[in-house]
Amino acid sequence: MKKLVASMLVLAMLVSMVSLLPIAASADALEPITLTVFRGDPGDQPTDDNKIYKLIEEKFGVKFQFEYLAGDLDEKLGMMIAGEDYPDLFDGGNSADLIISNGALINLLDYVSPEKTPRLWAHIEPQKARLIDKDEDGNDVLYIIPNYGLPDGPQIALSVGGPAFFLQKQVLADAGYPDVKNLTIDQYFDLIEGFLANHPTNADGTPYTGFAILCEDWRHFCLINPVQHLMGRPNDGEVLIDVSTNDFHTETFIDKPYAKAYYKKLNEEFHKGLINKDTFVMNYDQYIAALSSGTILGMFDQAWDFGGATSALNDAKMYENTYVALGPVYPDDVEGKPEGWTIEEHYLNGSLPNVRRGFGISVKCECPERIVAMWEEMMSDEWQIIFNWGIKDEDYYVENGRLLMTEEQYAQLNDANWKLANKAEGFFQSSPKKQGWIMNDITLEDGTVITEGNCWEPGNQNEIVLGLMNDYDKEFLGHYGYSKWADFVNPPIDLAPYGEAWQIDYTPVDVEHQDFCDIQDRMLPELIMCDPAEFDAKWDAFVAEIGPSAKAFEDYMQEHVLIEAQKVLGK
Repeated sequence: MKKLVASMLVLAMLVSMVSLLPIAASADALEPITLTVFRGDPGDQPTDDNKIYKLIEEKFGVKFQFEYLAGDLDEKLGMMIAGEDYPDLFDGGNSADLIISNGALINLLDYVSPEKTPRLWAHIEPQKARLIDKDEDGNDVLYIIPNYGLPDGPQIALSVGGPAFFLQKQVLADAGYPDVKNLTIDQYFDLIEGFLANHPTNADGTPYTGFAILCEDWRHFCLINPVQHLMGRPNDGEVLIDVSTNDFHTETFIDKPYAKAYYKKLNEEFHKGLINKDTFVMNYDQYIAALSSGTILGMFDQAWDFGGATSALNDAKMYENTYVALGPVYPDDVEGKPEGWTIEEHYLNGSLPNVRRGFGISVKCECPERIVAMWEEMMSDEWQIIFNWGIKDEDYYVENGRLLMTEEQYAQLNDANWKLANKAEGFFQSSPKKQGWIMNDITLEDGTVITEGNCWEPGNQNEIVLGLMNDYDKEFLGHYGYSKWADFVNPPIDLAPYGEAWQIDYTPVDVEHQDFCDIQDRMLPELIMCDPAEFDAKWDAFVAEIGPSAKAFEDYMQEHVLIEAQKVLGK
């Protein structure tokens, strides 16, 4: 403990002199520490000789001891909360509100300010109305600086990173590359049915599965969320919101007649054999393995959720089995559509801070100042290049001010084993970061100049995304006359004042919300698999059973959607 106090005093002196630890400084002046880290997602341990973590250790005197999620997230967090067994860096994943409401995280505003941490403050300042909350005493609080969604400059939309109905490219190729803009859900499934009629198995004789549905834990959004998108709205979690009304009229959608249309369609497809009953009990690892095999033709998901499968398919050069994001919508006469509602495809939303998602610092951490000072320095241009692009002339090169990669270097970014030794994803994915456009010239330590107009993420750099694209994908886009994958859906719409409603803290109605979710998880698979003759009666029973918890959740969300909107609108 004495050594820790001494190290904090040394750090305080350094910070008072230069406000942050310079990237070129040695860590010799700081006592080496090991930070315990929990990530609320599955993951793999980095190698002992990981070059980026070695660089962090050299510059900051910090090592990391990672624990990744294994099993149910809420159950794991509940055990940690009960024993107050908290790591130093705590990422609660999609259940971060649980650790916040139980007092597991410190208030970062005690350490982050324009004077003490100018880089971090500049990062959050444009969205501070969304990010800074009030505690029960009315004090400003910030528990987590978002891990994603605070980009520099205009939004970049080369691909779809969020929700969509995904379809293997070979399905569209087999159908002659049909127009898929403003597709209906019936037409989406017609494409799958048509492909299966021609190709029931792959070349190895393994049967294709038409449509998969992931239902495990918080990822049950694959089962629940499609209805709002079919109604023409981007992701608001479990409610449909009319942004044209003064009160942002909010309703649960899962118990409405327009939701019935989707689940009745799934019931039809199940009895046609496009959906396997095993999908409802498949865990996440099994789901990713199935997608990686290339035998799942379509699914509703978010692109980031199955990135591992996409990487595996690309590594195996199974490009025809990778997916295109499509945005089917209901016909305008769908039953139960709210009065005055217009259905237009809007799967892509405006740039959104990932509120309360990422690392918080736990109340058990003995060196929060040191972590914040490290984050502050890591928000420098030089460190952001290291985290995103790697080591110059090893992982990327610079030509005429542009960040570039060879085909081999770009391929490494999709190699899971390579990343465990050469990227710091376990730390960086949950930490504050720059995204989007590089807005100013950057001069590296060796004098190399990276000019403004590059992108922080290699996956957004035009010369890489398009220049190093495999021949199959180039030809595929050429059939549609498109230049990027986001062209298959409409451009992003303006973000609503309340953000996206799934970010609202549900914990005050946790019991009602859990009941609301449990009924869906139990009864929707039964609806999809039931005898079609029994569907209407079972739907009515579902609506009746979920009614009380849906009403409680709906009322809460209506109130808090308006509160969040007023925070941003300044009313």
